[in-house]
Amino acid sequence: MRLNRKKITILGENILPGTRKLLNLDIARLHTYTKLEIPVIVDRAKADGPCLLLVSGIHGNELNGVEIVRELLAQKYTKPAVGMVISIPTVNIFGFVNQTREFPDGKDLNRMFPGSQKGSLASIFAYHLMNEIIPHADYCVDYHTGGARRFNSSQIRVSKGDNDLMALAKVFNPRFILSAGEREKSFREAATKAGKKVLLFEGGKSHDFNQRITQRGVTGTMRLMQHLGMRDFSAQLAGKDYPPPVAINESMWLRAKQGGLFRFFIKDGAKVAKGQVVGTISDPYGKHEFKVKIPHCGYIIGLNHAPVVYKGDALMHLGVC
Repeated sequence: MRLNRKKITILGENILPGTRKLLNLDIARLHTYTKLEIPVIVDRAKADGPCLLLVSGIHGNELNGVEIVRELLAQKYTKPAVGMVISIPTVNIFGFVNQTREFPDGKDLNRMFPGSQKGSLASIFAYHLMNEIIPHADYCVDYHTGGARRFNSSQIRVSKGDNDLMALAKVFNPRFILSAGEREKSFREAATKAGKKVLLFEGGKSHDFNQRITQRGVTGTMRLMQHLGMRDFSAQLAGKDYPPPVAINESMWLRAKQGGLFRFFIKDGAKVAKGQVVGTISDPYGKHEFKVKIPHCGYIIGLNHAPVVYKGDALMHLGVC
């Protein structure tokens, strides 16, 4: 895609060709009268081309996505030779400061899109993001992690039947590609309805950095930018070849049949066979121990790292090819 956009104005600021702008999405004040300002970094090349939007921290405690965008900015990988990159590393900046998933009003921002000017604080913010930032983007990468101590292998989630997105996901080259519908009122659903091509990257867990996941996310973003003709990353990508991603058509959570102390014998991303014992749940007193077995052949795409579980808790996310 090559768009001719000689004049670009974002958040009231003119973005001239060949410049970087640090903007603030300023929509409201907190009860302390502190401004709710979200930093937005815009890198525009001299040559016109596609616009890629990078967003992380929609959930404030999902730090690994923030680290991926931070690394891209720090290494100046977001500076394109063609087109424009808009980076928002900490979308939910107050959740990030407080290390909480929710927005300051207690709402899950990723369930508030496309938002409303007359709704809750999170809904108002979602509205401004959709109306002031999204119209400029052609492609989006939305970085997330697992929540509640659940560690996700690097994976891209795409809408079922969208061949264009599937092709882009293969370019990104995560460990897994999941065909999954958009969650109602999520950023991905709203941006998709607005005509944008959205890749949702999942990797790692909340309140945590993982170098393997960070590197996969950074490398995938460079591969995507190179594929879109925005910049040549051949030198940076040399020697960073990964095996092709595994396509996951269906997935299910293995849940605890009893509560107790949970230990697992498998790594995330591992291929598993039906009937394989992958963990145990025991009582604290050494009297009972129950085996956790795999019901179908597949791959472990998500793994609960919590040492204590209750009956019905999700233990492992099993991807079936």
